[in-house]
Amino acid sequence: MPEKDDALVEDNGSVVDVDEDVQENDDEATATTRLSDAPTSVIVHPLVLLSVVDHYERVARSTQKRVVGVLLGEVSRGVVDVSNSYAVPFEEDAKDGSIWFLDHNYHEQMHRMFKKVNARENVVGWYSTGPKVRTSDLEINELLRKYTPNPVLLVVEPRGEETLGLPTQAYVSVEEVSESRDGVARSQRTFRHIASTMGALEAEEVGVEHLLRDIRRLSTATLGQSVEARRDALCSLQGQLATLRRYVSDVQAGRLPLSQRVVAHAQHAFNLAPAVNEPALAAAFANNTNDALLTVYTASMARSVIALHNLLLNKRQTLEDERRDASKDDADADALLAAATSAAAGGDSKGSAEKKK
Repeated sequence: MPEKDDALVEDNGSVVDVDEDVQENDDEATATTRLSDAPTSVIVHPLVLLSVVDHYERVARSTQKRVVGVLLGEVSRGVVDVSNSYAVPFEEDAKDGSIWFLDHNYHEQMHRMFKKVNARENVVGWYSTGPKVRTSDLEINELLRKYTPNPVLLVVEPRGEETLGLPTQAYVSVEEVSESRDGVARSQRTFRHIASTMGALEAEEVGVEHLLRDIRRLSTATLGQSVEARRDALCSLQGQLATLRRYVSDVQAGRLPLSQRVVAHAQHAFNLAPAVNEPALAAAFANNTNDALLTVYTASMARSVIALHNLLLNKRQTLEDERRDASKDDADADALLAAATSAAAGGDSKGSAEKKK
């Protein structure tokens, strides 16, 4: 595990000593600023998810290991916009989670190269394929605080096992003060969950559309995809409702404090749900269904009439063709009969002439 040194390493490799008292005062001053400027939400771009999945497939596929990398982006008004990322060499002991190694020298070199490409992208946090937060994540987060005041931890689930909704969970480290039994206030850092959403630029949207189009071509049934998508959506809704129910039960039992923000979001979600028991809504649905069925019935009748009309035309054309063929056969028979008659008459006249001679 990396240790905290009382020195700073500059880009040219020289070491500059730092006074411990000055460093502690700076840490206390920046801690207050970091708490007040802690991120409140994270926007993840599709390129980041693709990079994380590629990193996992190359390094830790079919294993119990996880991969770690650095997130790049911008921070504006508490919203972290994660637009890029890169992998970092990381190892940890499978039995003892407190023993780990992260190559921060490699990270610094990669950051300098990325900075030359896009100067606006800064280090905003780090990602892990978890699948959950581990005990050593706080120590890794403290290491990342050397490069950004409030690093964001993005836990990504690349395996896709029973994952409904977004496969990302975002956390930020905050300092909590608790009072012990002897009356001494103690502070410790812990992770706090924050909202994570998906966002994309126009070029990224085009790339994702092409990728999804290629994936759909490999499938065999469009109806099966539609049914599976609706099933996943219903399962996701059921999971969210179960989480909300557990939260309400914990609040009623006194295990969790009441959050007006959570209650307001839940009320807003319930207000968006349609009141299916209202007679007016049922009548509107019935009218809409009747209009749709009337259109289908009219179209079916028109198609039946057109098919019957085509059948009659085909029958009439067949009869005319048969009559035309019959008249042609009669004409051919009459011509053959006339030719035979003329030939017979010519033979009789020739025979009588020979007899006269």
